[in-house]
Amino acid sequence: MKNLAHSNYQSALDTVRNLKEKYGETWNAINSESAARMIAQNRFKTGLDIAKYTAGIMRKDMSDYDADSSKYTQSLGCWHGFVAQQKMIAVKKHHKTTCKKYLYLSGWMVAALRSEFGPLPDQSMHEKTAVPLLIKEIYDFLRQADAIELNDLFNRLEKGEDVQGQIDNFETHIVPIIADIDAGFGNEEATYLLTKKMIEAGACAIQIENQVSDAKQCGHQDGKVTVPHEDFIAKLNAIRYAFLELGVDDGVIVARTDSEGASLTQKLPVSQEPGDLASQYLAFVEAEEIDVKDAKEDDVLLKRDGKLVRPVRLSNGLYKFKDGSNIDRVVLDCITSLQNGADLLWIETPTPNVKQIAYMVNRVKEVVSNAKLVYNNSPSFNWTLNFRNQAYEEMLSEGENMTAYDRNNLMDSEYDGSELCHRADEKIKTFQIDGARNAGIFHHLITLPTYHTTALHMNELIKGYFAEEGMLAYVKGVQRQEIRKGVSCVKHQRMAGSDLGDDHKSFFAGDKAIKAGGQKNTSNQFIIKKTEAKPELVLDK
Repeated sequence: MKNLAHSNYQSALDTVRNLKEKYGETWNAINSESAARMIAQNRFKTGLDIAKYTAGIMRKDMSDYDADSSKYTQSLGCWHGFVAQQKMIAVKKHHKTTCKKYLYLSGWMVAALRSEFGPLPDQSMHEKTAVPLLIKEIYDFLRQADAIELNDLFNRLEKGEDVQGQIDNFETHIVPIIADIDAGFGNEEATYLLTKKMIEAGACAIQIENQVSDAKQCGHQDGKVTVPHEDFIAKLNAIRYAFLELGVDDGVIVARTDSEGASLTQKLPVSQEPGDLASQYLAFVEAEEIDVKDAKEDDVLLKRDGKLVRPVRLSNGLYKFKDGSNIDRVVLDCITSLQNGADLLWIETPTPNVKQIAYMVNRVKEVVSNAKLVYNNSPSFNWTLNFRNQAYEEMLSEGENMTAYDRNNLMDSEYDGSELCHRADEKIKTFQIDGARNAGIFHHLITLPTYHTTALHMNELIKGYFAEEGMLAYVKGVQRQEIRKGVSCVKHQRMAGSDLGDDHKSFFAGDKAIKAGGQKNTSNQFIIKKTEAKPELVLDK
């Protein structure tokens, strides 16, 4: 954001100078410029400041997307503040701006990596407090990234470098988080209380799903049980009330439906009049016609189209939906959510297929024209196999000779480099662009990328380090790559705040400060000295 750093600095400078004048000699040791610099380096004082700021970003981005579908947004899931920090540092480094780049907080990763119970499945068994704590942690690390970068710029400015423009136009690492609240961790009051904690930590967007809280399953697993619309709407209301109470008027609610893969419901809602939401929900429940004399003791019966029917009830007390009703339920869920306070939709799908997603979203758009989707580009999908299957069908329909391909073994590496592989990879490459243009996808995210990258990179390091390569495995595979690619945390002491702390010590203690960044600091080995280009070596012919 333009000029914010400078205006913050000047305003802070004026404030501190006035305070020094007010309190007199007792404040003589306080340097106005140093205090103003520290204030400017910490632009966001509270999580609520962050939530209000980032909510405005999301609202603008949603409006931009409505006008131009190429302006979609993206995020990656992060399970630690350091991971989120390094992501946003890399975004600024490679793409020069954080515009339309968000963070995603995955309930799956909180359960798997952040619970005091140890690794857990995605079934809302982890502590609900772990979610707001992770949001706060992420923003603590992002604020530290701001402070470190601005501190470096101020130091360069004091040494005479012309970096005032970079300070004036400094872009913060703070970006929106879309935060997963699962199914609300209880009733609507529990949802409201947890939402407040998440907003106070900095979340501007809350994603909630229409599963039963105490039977919640990962969206890509079986056994999902949905709730009636009235129950879900109550939780949407709870989230909106939390936003309003805390003054985040632009807070964003993402309503997720798991109906595509859910076949069960726990409750039969009470219909007040024909055709109401409860009635529409009940119409999806599978039932068999019955004569009242054939009803068993304690049977649950419904009247449907003038006939008596018995809902199919499983031994665990859950009710079964009609086979093939899932897409219609998804569409009704989406329309109902948007008509009752939700801002964005999330549809869990079994495969990443733009045409299938578009079919559902376009039906929703017939009722709510500006319906927009947050879509999970999930690692639960086998992307290679899914898109090779799509490419196979496409080539077959075009009359291509497909005898060279074993349809049951399309993952085989022998097809790498083939026309099938080329087509499939091109579809994967353009999936987000195609989805944004044709399927109403405003936001593309990957829920668990850093879970998988951590495992992959550890696998590669372990392979060599505990074998013949030894230390060379680390040096070649990690440190040398960090140095040559300019990865910020190669100087890990600086990234942890050591240099920033040294400057603060100077502010506080002056020349008496004991600093870590002296000549004996081994981080100095990573300062790349610029040298003149060596003359080209000419060999005798």
